[in-house]
Amino acid sequence: MEKENMIAAYQLMITDIRQIIISGQEYAYNAASKAMVLTYWQVGRRIVEQEQEGKERAEYGKALIETLSGELTREFGKSYSKRNLQYFRKFYLAFPDREIVNACVHNLNWTHFRSLLRVSDEDARIWYLHEATSEGWSARTLDRNIGTQYYYRLLQAPQKEKVIAEMRQKTEKYQENKFELIKNPVVAEFLGYRAEDAFAETDLESAILSHIRDFLMEMGKGFAFVARQQHIVTDTQEYYIDLVFYNIELKCYVLVDLKMGTITHQDVGQIDMYVRMYDELKRKEGDNPTLGILLCSETSEDIARYSVLHDNERLFMSKYLTYLPTKEQLRTEIERQKEIFYMQHPTLQERGGARDE
Repeated sequence: MEKENMIAAYQLMITDIRQIIISGQEYAYNAASKAMVLTYWQVGRRIVEQEQEGKERAEYGKALIETLSGELTREFGKSYSKRNLQYFRKFYLAFPDREIVNACVHNLNWTHFRSLLRVSDEDARIWYLHEATSEGWSARTLDRNIGTQYYYRLLQAPQKEKVIAEMRQKTEKYQENKFELIKNPVVAEFLGYRAEDAFAETDLESAILSHIRDFLMEMGKGFAFVARQQHIVTDTQEYYIDLVFYNIELKCYVLVDLKMGTITHQDVGQIDMYVRMYDELKRKEGDNPTLGILLCSETSEDIARYSVLHDNERLFMSKYLTYLPTKEQLRTEIERQKEIFYMQHPTLQERGGARDE
């Protein structure tokens, strides 16, 4: 009986400590998130104030953001890129009343506000702002509701309860895991950390990516490492590209995406989308088209797929493959890294082996 009481007391202690840790994590996330949002709002306000002093506002504003971006990214990192500074400016113009931002920032993070910037109708934007705050919507829930015109559908619906019930049912899964803490690369970047190896979990995927990075730089010709888990933002979504290189010989970016399973048509579409996005957002004058490499961790004939858009098949076949490891070399390296990983983590061997069959 005494032993059972000790076990029960221990379990109660574990439950209490878990809750203390979770509360601390949420507090830390909320504090960092709030500071980030208010900082971005103030940066946007300062940019607008400076623009208003310029004689030729459009040209002055463009030059101002260009110059600011160069200065700030050198000191504070890519959170202050030209694109992001434009977002901060737009953020202030969309919500010039600081009291509104202060009232909502305890429940909303920067991803929420960036989604709200897509809403041109001011009435709808303010409604989404207050609804997301009062209902505790996650950023994904808000993004989905904006994309599906939830405000206008609810406004016109004779039976609003059905529209609300449907929305809650369809966004239920989006409400989970709302607090990502320092694992969130956006928060990490704001705090001055590099969202690369230090934030990757020690798992099979991370191990394979680390060694594929080194393998490409050793076996490929002219590879220079650019970033890991590179954060790419569009007007509607944000993405994280596993590995990014620049090939000096080919004069092009090379993107690597790893999938922990059999490659699907959706995965193929995603790497093609990454290539297109990179060409649009990052490719500079004189660069050749971006190349994408899609890998999977299962042994199959589709272990690697190379992707290059813009109908450059001749360029791809005659030149690109000369500087890249073959599919067989990539397959061998992935299998080798899996064996090393499972030797180091024997308890995962059974689960990993079952997944590879």
